[in-house]
Amino acid sequence: MAPQTPRHHRNLVIYEIFVRNHGPHGTLRDVEDDLPRIHALGVDVIWLMPIHPIGQQHRKGSLGSPYSIRDYYGVNPEYGTQDDFRGLVEHAHALGLRVMLDMVFNHTAFDSDLVRDHLDWYHRGMDGGPYRAIQGWTDIVGFKHPNADLENYLIGVLRYWAGLGVDGFRCDVASLLPKSFWREARQQLDGLRPGLLWLAESVNAGFIAHERAGGRSALSDCELYGVFDITYDYDVWPIWQAAVTGRVPVSRYLEMLRFQDCIYPANYVKLRYVEYHDSARILGFAPTRAQALAWTAFQGFNKGAWLLYAGLESGGDHTPSLFDIDPIVWNQYGLESFLRSLALLKKDSAQVEGQFVVAAAEPAIQAAWQYRDGSLYGVFNVSAASGAVDVQLPDGTYEDLLGHTPVQVRAGKMCLPGSAAILRFHQDSELRPFFSDLIDFPKPAAG
Repeated sequence: MAPQTPRHHRNLVIYEIFVRNHGPHGTLRDVEDDLPRIHALGVDVIWLMPIHPIGQQHRKGSLGSPYSIRDYYGVNPEYGTQDDFRGLVEHAHALGLRVMLDMVFNHTAFDSDLVRDHLDWYHRGMDGGPYRAIQGWTDIVGFKHPNADLENYLIGVLRYWAGLGVDGFRCDVASLLPKSFWREARQQLDGLRPGLLWLAESVNAGFIAHERAGGRSALSDCELYGVFDITYDYDVWPIWQAAVTGRVPVSRYLEMLRFQDCIYPANYVKLRYVEYHDSARILGFAPTRAQALAWTAFQGFNKGAWLLYAGLESGGDHTPSLFDIDPIVWNQYGLESFLRSLALLKKDSAQVEGQFVVAAAEPAIQAAWQYRDGSLYGVFNVSAASGAVDVQLPDGTYEDLLGHTPVQVRAGKMCLPGSAAILRFHQDSELRPFFSDLIDFPKPAAG
């Protein structure tokens, strides 16, 4: 039987950290020193990108990718020691933060001990050596699943880190491993540490098609939800990027959100984000800063867990390197107050208990969390329009919970915010969803 994802997972705020580039020394102790600030931001879970020793053979850049794993049981000595890791976990727990660790079970570095000792666990080329046939993945070699011995070993890795206090796992390219493996891993780990958080890096449709065309297995999000609590938003990510940059109408992206509601389990949780370690910074590709902030606010308001990639609060547009020392320039944390307000609203009773509805797409996204004890109404000016906009709110004066300024609604209209505004309102009638005007399927006949 598939695990039942707790509904509150959709209200989690997850903070992604690349240890090498987070602090002045690129160490676990740097991260530990920053935990109080991260906690004050409204974060629930810190996700540490892989902390293991990195392969040297065919490494990318000067220091290599953290996803080229040499030793699953080790801590990269550049980051510190296992005692440093234990200290970080203990401090996080004392603050009420959970720690999620990145697990990479599709491949290893060329110079992993497993290549030497268990060559039969890998895909093999014509020369008999290991390989992984994905363009650009030049620093890794791929496991050949299914393999009972390999999978028992990998479950042992999960048990080890859970035993050190890890509270969950972000599973790299989870779609490329067998569902039977993930099901067995989940069952065993639930017996060891009930309540662990499971996040799958699902993949986009093009990736799935590529793998299946090559005769390889690739799990869809629907299949992954049989095991995982949360999956990536990759299924709609290309359309979202096209909407941000003006290549498709915003309405097309919003329709995909309803499509997700129709095809995934009722309790599904998506990971919503505007940037992460494999993407450009939102401030680097959105047309304007105001639009970047509007999209950031919408994804924080959207239904699903919310991911903050460390450095977003600095308000910079530089995409950190994964292969070299490239520390975040924090710039006095210019967006910290903005992000904290959004993070705190994730815990508002309307978002925890209410129903999400999208009410408009143009000229600004309008969406609401409807709840009997007080609803939230968001206006997200992703098009950088000016002037007034029709809203489904009673006339009156409201407080913008992001900018903490008054907002007037007169004759059903309000001035468009510079980027975003979120208002609290009380209204007995249901809002009109904007989708009903685009797709109006007839209701089934009775009987």
